[in-house]
Amino acid sequence: MDAFLPLIPFLPLIGFAINGLFGARLSKTAVGIIGSGVLLVSFLLSVACFNQVAASGAIQHTMYNFFTIDSMRVDFGFLVDQLSVWMMLIVTGVGFLIHVYSIGYMHDDEGFWKFFAYLNLFIFSMLLLVMGDNLLMLFFGWEGVGLCSYLLIGFWYTNKEYGKAARKAFIMNRIGDLGLLLGIFLIFKTFGSLNFTDIFSRLPEMRLDPAAVTLICLLLFVGAMGKSAQLPLYTWLPDAMAGPTPVSALIHAATMVTAGVYLVARCNPLYSLSPDALHVVAFVGMVTSIFAAIIGLRQNDIKKVLAYSTVSQLGLMFIGLGMGAYASAMFHVTTHAFFKALLFLAAGSIIHGMGGEQDIRNMGGLRKAMPVTFWVFLIGTFAISGFPLLSGFFSKDEILALTYAHGGVWWWGFAGFGALLTVIYMSRLLYVTFFGEFRGTEEQKHHLHESPAVMTVPLVILAILSVLGGLLNTPHFMHLGTPQWLASWFGPVIPAADMHLPESTEWSLMTFTTSLALVIIAGLYFVYTRRGNLPVADEAQTGLTRVVANKFYVDEIYDFLFVKPVEIGSRLLHYADTLFVDGIVTGVAKGVERLGAQFRKLQNGNIEYYLIGMVAGAVLLLLSLFV
Repeated sequence: MDAFLPLIPFLPLIGFAINGLFGARLSKTAVGIIGSGVLLVSFLLSVACFNQVAASGAIQHTMYNFFTIDSMRVDFGFLVDQLSVWMMLIVTGVGFLIHVYSIGYMHDDEGFWKFFAYLNLFIFSMLLLVMGDNLLMLFFGWEGVGLCSYLLIGFWYTNKEYGKAARKAFIMNRIGDLGLLLGIFLIFKTFGSLNFTDIFSRLPEMRLDPAAVTLICLLLFVGAMGKSAQLPLYTWLPDAMAGPTPVSALIHAATMVTAGVYLVARCNPLYSLSPDALHVVAFVGMVTSIFAAIIGLRQNDIKKVLAYSTVSQLGLMFIGLGMGAYASAMFHVTTHAFFKALLFLAAGSIIHGMGGEQDIRNMGGLRKAMPVTFWVFLIGTFAISGFPLLSGFFSKDEILALTYAHGGVWWWGFAGFGALLTVIYMSRLLYVTFFGEFRGTEEQKHHLHESPAVMTVPLVILAILSVLGGLLNTPHFMHLGTPQWLASWFGPVIPAADMHLPESTEWSLMTFTTSLALVIIAGLYFVYTRRGNLPVADEAQTGLTRVVANKFYVDEIYDFLFVKPVEIGSRLLHYADTLFVDGIVTGVAKGVERLGAQFRKLQNGNIEYYLIGMVAGAVLLLLSLFV
C-alpha cells in the first residue's frame, strides 16, 4: 500500500492539471468524470489505507528529503494513522459526493471546467494538510486550502461584492496563519524538529516550561481560530456564502473549517500539558457557539442561516476539545460533515429549483414541489438538532455529557443553551421554507422543480449517513452497535476522555436536553404553520431584533476600527509616495535633463564657437602658470 499512498493526494492534483489545462476544450461530461473520478479513486485508496492501519498500525512514508539546514531536517512525507486516515475518508468520501452534485448544479455555468479544477486543487491541499508527517507539510496544505477558498468564494468574480468576500476570507485567514507560523517557529526552537512523531515522543523526557507550552498552544489555536471561524476571526465565513453552494458544502461545512479542530486534536499531547490553553479553547468555543447561534435566529438568507450554524457547531467542537474530549470533538466533526454537507447541498437544490432565490421569506410550501429535497432537508435539520437516534443526537450529547463531567453545571448549561438555539433557528428554517403557502413570484412558482438525479442521489446518500453516523460512537449504556467504537479507533493517537458520570446522570442529561429539543421542534411547528407567523420581506425590525438581524454590527465595527484606518493610512502613504518620494526622483531627473539641455547648446556645430573655446582655454592655461 505504501507505493500507492502518494496517489491519494496527487490524483486530485492530476485532475486539477488536466481540467485546468485542457478543460476549456473538453466536454462538460468529460470534465465532470475526470474531476469526480480522481476523487473516487482517492477514496477507494483511502479505504485500503484504513484497512491497513486497522490491521498493522500507522503508515509512515517518506518520498524525499525536502531540505536540511543544520539540525533541521524536513521530509516530504506522509503520516497515515488513525486520525489522519479518518480525515482522509471524510475529505475524499464527502468530497466525491459534492463533486458529483456539482455536475448538475454547475452544468450551465461557463466556468464549469475551472470550477472542477479549483475543487480538485482544494482536495489536494486538504489531503496534504491531514496526511503530512510534519508541521511544515501541514502548513503547505493549510495555505493551499486558503488559496483555494479565495478562488472558489470569488468564483463569480465579476460581482464586486463576491470579490470583496473572497479578499475578506483570504486576509482574515492570514491573520490566523501568522499565529500558526509563530507557533511552528516556537515548536522548532523548543523541540528542534517539526516532525510530529519526534515532537510527541520527546515530550515525556523533556522538562518543559509550562509558560512556553501554553504559548505554543495558544499560537496554534490562533491559527485554528482563523481557519475554523472562531471569535473574533469568524466574520469571513458567512460572507463566504458568495461562492457557489457546493463550495459552501465542501469547504465551509465538511472539510476546510474543520482543519482547526484537526490541528488541536493532532497536537493533543501538547494541549494536555496546558490546562490554561484548554480553558481558552473551551471559552472561545463557548462564546462563539452562543453568539453565532443568536445571530442565526434572525437571518433570512438560507445559506447565511447555515453559515452561522456552521460557526456555532464549530464552537461546540472546540468546547469538546477544551474539555479534553478530543475524540468526541472528532466524532462531531464526522457527523457534522454528513448533515451540514447535506443541508448545504439541499439548500443548493432549493436555490436551483427557485431560479436563484435565497431569501426564505419568498419561499414556503416547497415540500410539495420538491419532495426529495424536503425529506433530506428534514433529516438534516433533525440530525443537527439532536433528534433521538440520528447522528447529531449522539455526537452533541457526548460533548454535552463530557462538558458536564469536566466543566460542571455552568459550562454544561451554556453549551446546552447554544445547542438549543440550534434547534430554534433550524426549525424556523425548515418550517418557513417548506410549509405554508408559496410566497414567491409567479415566475418563481412556474420555475419551481425538483433537482435532477445527479444532485438528489448524493443528497440521499448523505441523508443515510446523517441517520446512521451516530452508530459510530454510541454510549456504553445504550447498547446500540459497538459502543464507543470511534473513540477506541482513535485510541492510539487520541487519549479517551474519562466520563466520571454514573449512567443515571447520563440518562438524565440526555433526557432533559432531548425533551427540550422535541418541545421546541413541536412548538415552532404550531407557530410557523398553524398560526401563520411567517416572516415577510418588508417586516419592520426594531430594538434587539434589529441588532441581531444586523449581526450585532460586528462587520461595521471591524470596518470602523480596522478597515477604514488602514484604507486612510494607505491613501496617506500613497500621497506621500506620489508627492514626496516620486517628487524627489522626478525632480532630480528633470534637473539633470535641464542641465543637459544647457550643455547641449555648446555642441551646436558652429566652428566659431569652437575656436573661441580653444582660445579661452589656452588663455586660462597660460594664466594658470603665473598664479
